[in-house]
Amino acid sequence: MSEIDESVLDALRELDTPTVCNALEVVVPARRGYGYTTDPLVCSRPELGSMVGFARTATIRAMHPNDKRGQEARDIGDGYYRYVDEGGPKPSIAIIQDLDGESRGYGSMWGEVNSNIHRGLGSLGVITDGSVRDLPDIAPGFQLLADRIGPSHAYVHTVAYACPVSIAGMRVVDGDLIHADQHGAVVIPLDVASQVPDAAAAIARRERVIIDASQQPGFNIDALHKAQGKAAEIH
Repeated sequence: MSEIDESVLDALRELDTPTVCNALEVVVPARRGYGYTTDPLVCSRPELGSMVGFARTATIRAMHPNDKRGQEARDIGDGYYRYVDEGGPKPSIAIIQDLDGESRGYGSMWGEVNSNIHRGLGSLGVITDGSVRDLPDIAPGFQLLADRIGPSHAYVHTVAYACPVSIAGMRVVDGDLIHADQHGAVVIPLDVASQVPDAAAAIARRERVIIDASQQPGFNIDALHKAQGKAAEIH
């Protein structure tokens, strides 16, 4: 895995996720059409702003009891938590795919206890196509992006971890760099992460020329074309 300086992570946290998507279109043009969530997710704490961290992936089921029993089942659960703690750089973000198909969200892995465990192990939040619950009691500072909110954990259990997952149209593998906020999430390729803040700043400068022009009295199509021309000269 490529090393990423903490200053780059700090700069990425200052951006919202749509801005990151815009910047990726500049530094990796092929990424315009994939690598981000395309289905809507519920964000429980939009006031927390952007989270940037490294993916810890897993799959779960909740409709039926675990097929594994006893020590074998405990080994998977313990292995998952060890992976969250020791499986790569921190901060991490849990990326959890619910395998219950049309009944995903039948039971929630995420509530007061698991949010505190993950926060204590260095995780900033979870992105899941399953459900979340216990919203008033979630660990301080822990973000939840989920397909839905539900009341029960049912038979929730971990099926696998450190595996490829697909969440709301976004494919993620272990160790991916994730940027997420109330709009959704995007995977940032590690080899271009350091280029994203500068690309975002250039986009913001170009957009500012057009926005400022549009707010002036007498703005019309000619003024728009003039502003677009000025914006195009900004690099």
